[in-house]
Amino acid sequence: MRRADASVLAAVLAPALILGLAGCEQRQAEPPAEQSTAVQPPVIATPAGGAPSSFAPIVKRVSPAVVSIDTLAVAEGALPWLQGTPQGGLPGFAVPVQRGAGSGFIISADGYIVTNNHVVEGAQEIVATLADGRQLPARLVGRDPPSDLAVLKVDARELPFVSFARSALPEVGDWVVAVGNPFGLGGTATAGIVSAHGREIGEAYVSYLQIDAPINSGNSGGPSFDLQGRVVGVNTAIFSPSGGSVGIGFAIPADLAENVTQQLIKSGRVTRGYLGVGVQDLTPPLAARLGARGARGGLIVDVARGGPAAGALRPGDVVTAVNGEEITGAGGLTRAIAAAAPGSRLRLQVLRGGRRSEVTVTAARRPDDL
Repeated sequence: MRRADASVLAAVLAPALILGLAGCEQRQAEPPAEQSTAVQPPVIATPAGGAPSSFAPIVKRVSPAVVSIDTLAVAEGALPWLQGTPQGGLPGFAVPVQRGAGSGFIISADGYIVTNNHVVEGAQEIVATLADGRQLPARLVGRDPPSDLAVLKVDARELPFVSFARSALPEVGDWVVAVGNPFGLGGTATAGIVSAHGREIGEAYVSYLQIDAPINSGNSGGPSFDLQGRVVGVNTAIFSPSGGSVGIGFAIPADLAENVTQQLIKSGRVTRGYLGVGVQDLTPPLAARLGARGARGGLIVDVARGGPAAGALRPGDVVTAVNGEEITGAGGLTRAIAAAAPGSRLRLQVLRGGRRSEVTVTAARRPDDL
């Protein structure tokens, strides 16, 4: 698929306004000990073949677990001659700061919060404002730039929380309800449908849901819910020629978000598989030249010397399946490799010079600097 033009693709992070804060691969962490305040799935009355009569029950149930995130950071490159002084400044000198706002949601009674990495990246101070008005300082547990996810922790107990959907992806046409903090206004709910699956907008490790529930600046890191009150996506970006919502939003799917979140909680980092290959999409002209006319898959363009795939793959190979799962492009191959546990064996269906074969490669751990 074609990627969205970066010039009109915006992360839904609220910009700071002058007068105040924005408008003044498969480890599991232990479940939280406290379960008494879990948000219970609401019962939504849905006429046969029609829309729900009201979204009010779900919004009422899930909103207490959605938070606003306010951040403060010293402006990058501002007054470098003040670096090293107490708090970055001197008496009588104002130090330029950047204020930002986004959204997040609580996933445990003891205060773990999911948001986007771009909401908190570079922040010196992070404050989470709960639905009841409490403002709590938050510390960064871990962040994962490749997936644009981060986990925060506030010191509180018996908080309301929501859970990720653990079933299959929502279908195109399913209802979703987005709750967040657009433009720093506070808790706001919008509704729409899942418009598409498998959108690639620049992050190789994420295949996004496309939704048409209106989301705007400040919704970054907020949840989209299904009609059972489960988180089906983490709202991350919008396609916007004008800077506002035009009904094309992108959310990180729940399965990936939960996997990354649990790894960050457990170890503060995310482990991904690695084969040491460079890949690109297989275009029809390339397919014809490689004797793979009509094939779909990920085209190998580089193999690292001494890497896990050295000797098994070569430039010009087309990988059409991994462990029996069809690969339709470079993004799918990248995600399949990343999802592999280090040390696991991957069976790759390969088209080479017009002939099909199978090779087995042992995945390594992706280096942190890649």
